[in-house]
Amino acid sequence: MSITRRIFLRNSALAVVGTAAVPGFLTRAAFGAVETPGRNKRLVVIFQRGAADGLNIVVPYAEPQYYAMRPSINIPRKSVIDLNGFFGLHPSLSAFQPLWQQGYLAIVHAAGSPDTTRSHFDAQDFMETGTPGVKITEDGWLNRSLHSMPSTPQNSPFRAIALGPSVPRILSGSEPAVAMNNINDFSVGGKKASPAARAFEAMYDHSSDSVLHGTGEETFDAVKMLKTADPGKYAAAPGANYPKGRFGDSLRQLAQLIKANLGVQVAFADISGWDHHVNEGSTEGQLANVLTEFSQSLAAFWVDLGDLMEDTVVVTMSEFGRTARENGNRGTDHGHANVMFVMGGPVKGGKVYGRWPGLDQSQLYEGRDLALTTDFRQVIGEAVAHHMGNKNLANVFPGYDNQPGKFLKVLG
Repeated sequence: MSITRRIFLRNSALAVVGTAAVPGFLTRAAFGAVETPGRNKRLVVIFQRGAADGLNIVVPYAEPQYYAMRPSINIPRKSVIDLNGFFGLHPSLSAFQPLWQQGYLAIVHAAGSPDTTRSHFDAQDFMETGTPGVKITEDGWLNRSLHSMPSTPQNSPFRAIALGPSVPRILSGSEPAVAMNNINDFSVGGKKASPAARAFEAMYDHSSDSVLHGTGEETFDAVKMLKTADPGKYAAAPGANYPKGRFGDSLRQLAQLIKANLGVQVAFADISGWDHHVNEGSTEGQLANVLTEFSQSLAAFWVDLGDLMEDTVVVTMSEFGRTARENGNRGTDHGHANVMFVMGGPVKGGKVYGRWPGLDQSQLYEGRDLALTTDFRQVIGEAVAHHMGNKNLANVFPGYDNQPGKFLKVLG
């Protein structure tokens, strides 16, 4: 077999990842209770790539302007899953309803990046580096969050992980991070191992290459740990029904790694398909389809982790929202503010956080978009500091005044 080390390291990819019906057996300790020493807290970040339409995801159905601006793609009042008499969920997010009702799901509306760009590339880059408007930042905020974070007891190579072909921008930096495209590519040895995995082990065993035994060492250690965990025999928990597709597969594999006690602290996953300029749809259509995959995957992840969700916080984000008005193609164009979900055991759920700016013409950003009232770094900062224990937010989000007194109190 002919395979070079360079091609292997580029393509194979152990490279780094990123929730949710409530399991009936899950009983939570008193809200905000201090966890016992030795329990591993986790932060999972999910990126909705393509600029999700927050106004049709968490619908301000009590605002008359919403229906006036979206005559063909609005979510009818009768179809909305009511949350608080003003906001409601898109019906394709029905898997989130139990989480909301039991206090494990919080929503932050009119949130996102303060930068005004409408470029997907720039906006995603700014949200992953955590420095909106600054293009020279070399590392990602999730990687920086590890600098002052208590490490796992076993100092695991899986401490920071992404599911995908390469380490994403958000996890690039000085802290070791691992990415994998498919956990089963590295799960077992012998005849069942992939050619890439067998080639990697052969190269490692016989090479004196300092790169392979240096930066590649985390990858090799990860391979060994995966084999010990034997993920090929993994079976999801009863009721954890992951839908078919890349996102469901990613969360299923992330659940495997967490349940195998491999020391996962931060994780990243993404889901694309949110850029709906044409025929976005209403209760059915493009947006409804991706919302179904999104919510059912997260619901399965929640059920699969069970009691481990007590120590897990999941935060979702998208680079920007969509225009308040639908366009001439029954779609929406690039906008500004959006909606974020926060879920997990420590979450003070059942509430929509943030100041709602309104949809009157005078209240719209640049006369066309939902205005931003909550910086995404405020939401993430609370999770990093309050949940993960890294109080050095000036390092995680340089140039942003992220003081605990400004937290939304989303976490207990």
